Amino acid sequence: MASHFSGVLQLTDLDDFITPSQECVKPVKVEKKQGKSVAKIQIEDDGSYVQVNQDGGKKKLEKAKITLNDCLACSGCITSAESVLITQQSHEELFKVLRNNKANATEQKVVVVSVSPQSRASLAAHYNLSSSEAGRRLTSFFKGLGVHHVFDTSFSRTFSLLESQREFVERFQRKEQDSKALPMLTSACPGWICYAEKTHGEFILPYISTTRSPQQMMGTLVKGYFAEQQGLSPQQIYHVAVMPCFDKKLEASRSDFYMSKAETREVDCVITSGEVQKMLEEENVSLNNVEPAAPDTMFSSVCGDEFLSHAGSGSGGYLHHVFTYAAKQLFGEEVQELTYKTLRNKDFQEVTLEKDGVVLLCFASTYGFRNIQNLVQKLKRGKSPYHFVEVMACPSGCLNGGGQVKASSGQNPKELLQKVEELYKAESSLSPEDDTRVAELYQSWLNSVGEERAKELLHTQYHTVEKMTNWTHYEVVMNDYRIVQI
Repeated sequence: MASHFSGVLQLTDLDDFITPSQECVKPVKVEKKQGKSVAKIQIEDDGSYVQVNQDGGKKKLEKAKITLNDCLACSGCITSAESVLITQQSHEELFKVLRNNKANATEQKVVVVSVSPQSRASLAAHYNLSSSEAGRRLTSFFKGLGVHHVFDTSFSRTFSLLESQREFVERFQRKEQDSKALPMLTSACPGWICYAEKTHGEFILPYISTTRSPQQMMGTLVKGYFAEQQGLSPQQIYHVAVMPCFDKKLEASRSDFYMSKAETREVDCVITSGEVQKMLEEENVSLNNVEPAAPDTMFSSVCGDEFLSHAGSGSGGYLHHVFTYAAKQLFGEEVQELTYKTLRNKDFQEVTLEKDGVVLLCFASTYGFRNIQNLVQKLKRGKSPYHFVEVMACPSGCLNGGGQVKASSGQNPKELLQKVEELYKAESSLSPEDDTRVAELYQSWLNSVGEERAKELLHTQYHTVEKMTNWTHYEVVMNDYRIVQI
């Protein structure tokens, strides 16, 4: 049977592809009737589940396939039920739109590609280029395919950092009245958000920052401000984001980021760094041989031909910028350099601000689900000392995302990651407050739409999902093993 899934998805070592002949099922609810004794459940030879009542009567239990709303984004499986989603979120779909544009001059889509700095660094490492050089060559490559505009999500990340800073100070100032104002947990990682919504629900969601991720900030910029400036409807734009992470495909598909009035998503398609590499290979092109082109400056953080980034971690620098901003705004302290203290492992680090022996601020970065689970348990026991936590699902953060270009044959993955980190950090950094273009947009665009509309454009919300423990029976098949709870 022909596969509908991206070739990159099948080749990745995440082990997150299940063929249509296999099944992955979510919990199946079995209604309990009062006054009846508990029945037994037996597994038939064909793997189906049968409920056996005390009188010997049998009833085959229904299996319910996982949908996008059930997905925990755990990289455990992607089923055939998701074939439509994955097809829409693949580089093949981008090629299809570009082909349609060439074939139909009257109904063209304006194609916009937004490239993340983590993806730039990953592709730069693979082709032995600087991150800025890779960015310029990617701009040229995409435009050669028929893409109209290529933007840089470091620009939209400036909005995310500014909004995170302000949100933290507001939360800190009301911490005495609101027991769940702190710690503020970052929201840029969709894998972590899915886990929080579907595993800890109402307990954890109030702690999570409402600030949109850079991907979705760019989504509202492109389908909102850019569309207005170009005299286009949001539907006339096809917006593609290049990201280091497969979970970003899920984020783009969230109903919160669907423009109901315009009947379009803010981000139509997400492709990973690895998928861009595959596009280059399918076009028989090496990035080394592509003539560089000047980046589009409308939504790009650049100085001349050089791309600019943000100080701090490779996952966006949220801890760094929120910490320095809060120290100055709340306590009048100018922090020039942050000192990180490693705790359990390199993916769990702490930063504190002390004055006269008193801890004023205590921040942490927590990467990987092992550390995330430890953090959540501390919160549940009321023993978390933190005011702010930068949370990312991937060990080593976004630069090590599952969608990044994989190590070539004979290459050590750790050495590759180190190279990606060096290239990422080699870019000159820009303070969010010093980005004049972003400041202009706050004045000209966001002030003009009003405070409530600005909040809607730059922030989001989360949703509690019923826990698995509310179900009496489930079967999960993934990674060639089966878990059965009765």
